[in-house]
Amino acid sequence: MNKKKIAFICVHNSCRSQIAEALGKHLASDIFESYSAGTETKPQINQDAVRVMKEIYGIDMEANGQYSKLIADIPDVDIAISMGCNVGCPFIGRAFDDNWGLVDPTGKSDDDFKTVIQRIEENIIELKKRLSENK
Repeated sequence: MNKKKIAFICVHNSCRSQIAEALGKHLASDIFESYSAGTETKPQINQDAVRVMKEIYGIDMEANGQYSKLIADIPDVDIAISMGCNVGCPFIGRAFDDNWGLVDPTGKSDDDFKTVIQRIEENIIELKKRLSENK
């Protein structure tokens, strides 16, 4: 079975898209491959995101090899999902298949992070369900 390749895209690839990549791998690796990328990079993944993901799921995104990547650093994907572009979505050389419209929790409270993480989890589960039905 060829699994679909899904890219979660944010400008800096440091928070929401990294969370989506981690949850995609954690919850749906039997159905699709998860990648994240951006048009710019940060020196490290958002440390609040790393901490909260460890607290909730026991997932250590950095220990699992995740880092801020450019779109050119990931393989060609079947589905590209924007995390939510408040200013303007990055150009990735193709149209986005979906925009999850998530507010960036960077600099906000743990509760804000948990709300965004919960929405990402719900979206990952829905995406997994949809792709499972279309096999």
